[in-house]
Amino acid sequence: MSSEAVDRYMPADVTLDDLTAMMAADEHHRYEISPDGVLSVMPPPGLARAIIANRLTAWLIAAGFPLDRFAQGVGLRIPGRNGGLGGRIPDLVLWSKAQADGVWLPVTNVLLVVEIISPGSEGVDTVTKRTEYAGAGIPQYWLVDQDPAHNVTMHELDGGHYTVRESMPLAWLLNMTPADHDLV
Repeated sequence: MSSEAVDRYMPADVTLDDLTAMMAADEHHRYEISPDGVLSVMPPPGLARAIIANRLTAWLIAAGFPLDRFAQGVGLRIPGRNGGLGGRIPDLVLWSKAQADGVWLPVTNVLLVVEIISPGSEGVDTVTKRTEYAGAGIPQYWLVDQDPAHNVTMHELDGGHYTVRESMPLAWLLNMTPADHDLV
């Protein structure tokens, strides 16, 4: 889909249904929207990011988490402060219980959201999404750098804001259990 085609059909107020239609028509980009209505257009995940997400998924499987409690690349409905509704597509989401099928799932029962930082997404991942996820009440937010160590910074919700609980290379994390990080 060309930018001219997107511009020609762009509604004044983009909804989650609009995002779904845009992604269906454009396989070369991912679309997200903040609760304040800011549209983000990103390329699809690259191989390095997919491998990191797969390693974390395998870690959850090995720990015995049911397959219906976590997913990669699913949409979350992010409520805003002023009644707005955004849609984010984290790299990995873990729920406390199985979810009903859907394109944009509620943040209810989300235990953890993981974002793998890509070049160009640092500001959105480290500031904007961190604020949105904290406002939505998601207990844990992990950021994974695509540096050689794949450093994982674990944020924990504390009084409506995230504080850094710990930071470590992904290889260290994968040698621990999810219970060591309150993911049970």
